Amino acid sequence: MRSRAVLFLILAALLWSLGGLLIKIVDWSPMAIAGARSGIAALVMLAFRPRMRFNWRAPQLGGAVCYAATVILFVVANKWTTAANAILLQYTAPVYVALLSWWFLRERITRIDVAAIAAALGGMVLFFLDDLTAGAFRGNIVAILSGVAFAGTALLLRKQKEGSPLESVFLGNILAFLIGLPAMLASAPAAGSWPGLVLLGVFQLGLSYILYAEAIRHVTALEAILVPVIEPVLNPVWVLLLLGERPGPWALLGGAVVLGSVLLRALRRRPRGHAPAS
Repeated sequence: MRSRAVLFLILAALLWSLGGLLIKIVDWSPMAIAGARSGIAALVMLAFRPRMRFNWRAPQLGGAVCYAATVILFVVANKWTTAANAILLQYTAPVYVALLSWWFLRERITRIDVAAIAAALGGMVLFFLDDLTAGAFRGNIVAILSGVAFAGTALLLRKQKEGSPLESVFLGNILAFLIGLPAMLASAPAAGSWPGLVLLGVFQLGLSYILYAEAIRHVTALEAILVPVIEPVLNPVWVLLLLGERPGPWALLGGAVVLGSVLLRALRRRPRGHAPAS
């Protein structure tokens, strides 16, 4: 089950990485895009699981709030600061998960875990070395908050490992849709934006989080937040394939470090007694 869960995490990161390219296709305000994307994703999840199991307990509701905050704050951060700053600051999330995993979930963090986090963050700094700037202060703060929310999402979904984390994500999408609704009603997207919106909702958010919610029941919270660090590395792959833009040497080195650290950590099996419950 763990191997399949890691594969699901990699597929989720692959789908998430489409976001930057697809959002450029959509000519609409960021809040409207966030709301519409979540609304479509909620429909996809409802089609996947018509009978949702809501218990309305704190982990389920808290996971929904953290998820909604993650998807909204990241869009806002991309508007208020550079894309490189936004993605790098959001992926400080493994640090928060590492600090809270034992207290919140009783999941131990090993030295190899700490080394993998350090290597992944270092690789991301190298990856974005040419693009990092001081950025707008408020945008950087929002990006940091999106990382905190992302960590909270992983911890609270993992807390529901004996139940069904998908309900939290579904509720979070409904919440994000309602928050984005005023912006959606204020203006309409350009005529050619609908294909991008549909792809964002169905695949980049809907299918990806179905995979993520299933995977997090069988891996630790740290693995669930560390494996998807490959997402920002995959973004330039789409740009290369579709636009022909080649990454520079620092980006290649940083990407190799990120992929290597995540791969080695994902392939390493935990010692007996540290394995998460499935």
